[in-house]
Amino acid sequence: MKYSIVFSSVLIALSLGACDKSTPAMPTVVTVPVPGPAGPTGATGSTGTTGSTGATGSAGNTGATGEKGKASGDTVIVVPPSPPAR
Repeated sequence: MKYSIVFSSVLIALSLGACDKSTPAMPTVVTVPVPGPAGPTGATGSTGTTGSTGATGSAGNTGATGEKGKASGDTVIVVPPSPPAR
């Protein structure tokens, strides 16, 4: 057990030491334009003319008159039952 830990640590040290270390690539600098302060406000434009009012439409026709009701004959009046008391 004692030798296996020592052997493993030596093996790891040798394998990591054999790795080829490459130089890191320098990042590319990208210049981003930053907006400056706002410029002066421009002149106000002139107000447009108001449009004319439209014409009023014509009134509709009167509807037809209904027929005269029939004379009373045998009329049955049904009275609904009263609701139950609570």
